[in-house]
Amino acid sequence: MASSRPDVAEVARTAEAAPPDGGRVWLPLNALRAFEAVGQRLSFTGAASALHISQSALSRHVGRLEEYLGCRLLERRPQGMSLTAAGAALLPVVAESFDRIEEMLKALRREPGQSGRMLKIHMPPTFLHVVGLSLLAEFRRAFPGVPIDVSSSNGVGLPVGRSVDLAVVFDRPHLGDAIRDPLWMVSQTPACAPAMAERAASLGLAAFLRANELLHVKLEGEPFGTLWSIYARHHGIDIGVQRGLAFETEALAVQCAVAGGGVTLVDVDMFAAELADGRLVTPFAQASCPSGFGYYLTVHPDDMTDPAVALFRSWVVQHYRQSSSDPG
Repeated sequence: MASSRPDVAEVARTAEAAPPDGGRVWLPLNALRAFEAVGQRLSFTGAASALHISQSALSRHVGRLEEYLGCRLLERRPQGMSLTAAGAALLPVVAESFDRIEEMLKALRREPGQSGRMLKIHMPPTFLHVVGLSLLAEFRRAFPGVPIDVSSSNGVGLPVGRSVDLAVVFDRPHLGDAIRDPLWMVSQTPACAPAMAERAASLGLAAFLRANELLHVKLEGEPFGTLWSIYARHHGIDIGVQRGLAFETEALAVQCAVAGGGVTLVDVDMFAAELADGRLVTPFAQASCPSGFGYYLTVHPDDMTDPAVALFRSWVVQHYRQSSSDPG
């Protein structure tokens, strides 16, 4: 007896002809799932085994999907199976979509704040050591069910070659695909040990900087001396920025300055503790200037559907909102 159940192609044609107002075009989910299984394995036998269905049923699903699309997705040849150009374009989109749906369904079955997966977070080294560790510890106390994998590298912008859910980046303001929440913009001013600063008043800004070792922070993808060049240009002074010592991180440059090794440009917000206790002084505090860089919490828009990502982002943004509004 013939089945009265409409096939994929018939339902698709009906849906395309009269889609509901404001609704989506009908999607052949079972057929897409069948194609994903075959496309990943390039084998009907392996795909049928993975999905626990017969090869004939699997073949019908894929065939009806190809009929619906009006193009071939798989090339079936005696020597093996391969994806067509259309199949190669469709497969990663289908796989990623099913992955995201599966992850969200798993997340919704958990208690709020209980992520159950590792949240991958990236921070620049100085940010991580000076403020990030305490920030992460505070978040973990509030949400102990969210495990975190922390990575760190020095550079400007998003880390290259790393898969992360969220990243604190040191970067210039710019528009892009990512969601960027500004944490703070960096104001920089020359800082050194107290003994070195005693000579500043008699020399003046330009002469003082020319007379002492300049301490640089290396920024991947940026020319040597970028931050000192910005500072000198802002104040219209010639201090010979192509000299001195260069360090991988701002924290190391500050340590060298505290030890009397030279003058560094310090982020007055990042190193407020060293400035407050007198280990580091800013003899020309009135001559600070914006560096043009800031720290941003960055996340891809697609990842905002992940509850753990959304939770961490909203918590960090609120944390810095409260910090900026606290008096003193």
